[in-house]
Amino acid sequence: MEKSFSYNHTIISYRTEGEGKPVVLLHGFGEDSHIWDKQVAFLKQHCLLIVPDLPGSGKSGLLEKAKSKSQKLKVEGGSESDDDYISIEDYADCIHALLLHENILHCTMLGHSMGGYITLAFAEKYPLLLTGFGLVHSTAFADNEEKKKNRERSIELIESYGGYAFLKTTIPNLFGAQFKEAYPEQVATLIKASKNFTNKALQQYTLAMMRRPDRTNVLKSNPLPVLFVIGTEDVAAPMADLMQQTPLPLISYIHVLQHTGHMGMWEVTGQMNDILLDFINRP
Repeated sequence: MEKSFSYNHTIISYRTEGEGKPVVLLHGFGEDSHIWDKQVAFLKQHCLLIVPDLPGSGKSGLLEKAKSKSQKLKVEGGSESDDDYISIEDYADCIHALLLHENILHCTMLGHSMGGYITLAFAEKYPLLLTGFGLVHSTAFADNEEKKKNRERSIELIESYGGYAFLKTTIPNLFGAQFKEAYPEQVATLIKASKNFTNKALQQYTLAMMRRPDRTNVLKSNPLPVLFVIGTEDVAAPMADLMQQTPLPLISYIHVLQHTGHMGMWEVTGQMNDILLDFINRP
């Protein structure tokens, strides 16, 4: 069922499917809630799914926040960003408001990529609302200096050439080699969908990701069950980085997807569905 609610002077769109144990699915950068469609079709038979379009994606409006000129981020090259800075924590607060709107007192939260960053921020700020959480091709590490420079460059490229041109170039790199060769039409489908993003939304996300702190402290000795889904060919969330994080929680569920990039929801749908259901139905 498609729904919406008003939050901070904008409209947030989301859908609910199924019934039972509440599970929140958060999408990543350059995606909207439909990235989870193949999981929703399967999981809705087993639980209550809450699947939002993050602010600025799909049918959800942008978040706006007043900011003084002195706080504006200087991007590489000296140009000044006119975008209001929205943090990963702001997106987590939006999801908190959504749960309150739906009268959800406890849930399992699963985040893909940037959605994983938001999940970690949520787990840090609202731990009592979670019964478990998962990082699907995502990391608790902050960006290193090289990655931050790449983010700054991304902001410039989006400004100069537009978000669609930027995503058209970067999206193919998210898939593993085998899938990309076997299913080029699916890669093309995701690229086509990226036309719906505004430059401002993509730049807001990029700033938020670039400025997010290291959140390995959220994982360390966390008593909640934590799911790690890792692709062996994932260049965006490298396996080497994620394997360093898996021992940190007290209870870790670790799944390594062979010959898979950053998009396991599409690349190995059946395996991903089973992994998520197993975690949702854990004892």
